[in-house]
Amino acid sequence: MKSFDIPEYYRSSIITPLKEFRRKQDKLKRDFTPTLLDFGPIRLLIARHFGFCYGVENAVEIAYKAIAENPGKRIFLLSEMIHNPDVNADLQDRGVRFIMDTSGRQLIPWSELAPEDVVIIPAFGTTLETQSQLSALGLNIEKYDTTCPFVEKVWNKASQIGLKNYTVIVHGKPSHEETRATFSHSKEAAPTVVVKDMAQTQRLAKYITGELPIEEFYTEFDGQFSVGFDPTRDLQRIGVVNQTTMLASDTQSIADYLKQVMTQKYSLTADTVEAHFANTRDTLCYATNDNQDATYALLNYPADFAIVAGGYNSSNTSHIVELCEQKLPTYFIESEQKILSATLIRHFDGHTKQEIVTENFIPQPNGSELNSPLSNPVTVLLTCGASCPDAVVEGILFKLVSFFPTARPVEDVVRAFVQ
Repeated sequence: MKSFDIPEYYRSSIITPLKEFRRKQDKLKRDFTPTLLDFGPIRLLIARHFGFCYGVENAVEIAYKAIAENPGKRIFLLSEMIHNPDVNADLQDRGVRFIMDTSGRQLIPWSELAPEDVVIIPAFGTTLETQSQLSALGLNIEKYDTTCPFVEKVWNKASQIGLKNYTVIVHGKPSHEETRATFSHSKEAAPTVVVKDMAQTQRLAKYITGELPIEEFYTEFDGQFSVGFDPTRDLQRIGVVNQTTMLASDTQSIADYLKQVMTQKYSLTADTVEAHFANTRDTLCYATNDNQDATYALLNYPADFAIVAGGYNSSNTSHIVELCEQKLPTYFIESEQKILSATLIRHFDGHTKQEIVTENFIPQPNGSELNSPLSNPVTVLLTCGASCPDAVVEGILFKLVSFFPTARPVEDVVRAFVQ
């Protein structure tokens, strides 16, 4: 497994060795059981897979390499490096400037850039239109291109089915950088339309079956289809790819649903289904799959609440939060600084898109003190997204344990994993 050169302050003397210990014990990644850290009055169940993935570590390494190799030069990022506030803030502190925000709004005019400037392509990739703009300005866009290889895999899959005269259906968030990039690349090879969820997929199906007038398609899917898209012509042969950080179960449900729609419309059999529905298989990245599977396994264990760490605009993290919320109280936080005290936590509500404060998030059975030896141990599920540094998880662990003075020392509990 490749080792990346990333700043040590993103790693953890506890969490990083723990992850490595589990990796060595389970090289084939078949064991999704969480790691139990028992401190006595508080127990932490940590997901088998979480944190920086291959694509993120690769992007972080390249970004800091760009800074080191170009002293005195202006360095720009197209948009956020990854969806993590700590990483982006650190890059900005080092002088890196963002050309666009995450929604694609221009922050720095193209006219301000010069050929000698350094531009870093983020892990989400970018659109062909932006690539052309940068090349026209004489900028080298290949040297520090951190596009995740799993994102490029989706682009390649879209191109492959486009060459076979299928229309590409992209399951993703229309405003997300990765989906915008995938849409841009896909539409060069095939008619393309983006669906954000099952509800929108079901609406699309009504245009496939003719239940809705074609004219309404252009209004309903405004901004989500390629130029010249003709629903009557372009929805006869389709294939599904996705934003790599979506819920695997959601993408599979969408693909299965559309396959059934095409099967019924064209009276297809198992042998003839590919005449109208492409076999694209799963285009999620391995880390998204592993993290989601580890979350499902984590949720098999009883607990009082879950904490999920990561950037609030992180797609893969938000889906982990959604899974946890179905089972128990879940707090989505950026770092340990959001844990205000033993009774207060400031966390992100994905439904209102705002931070809220919750009181008494750590249960105190029968009104007992948190440190009372008579109280039942508090059990916490702990995980994070693929763009969250190990150091953030460590900070949360220490903060939680600090509320229990009778807890066993962290060093004693993790000794078996960090030797």
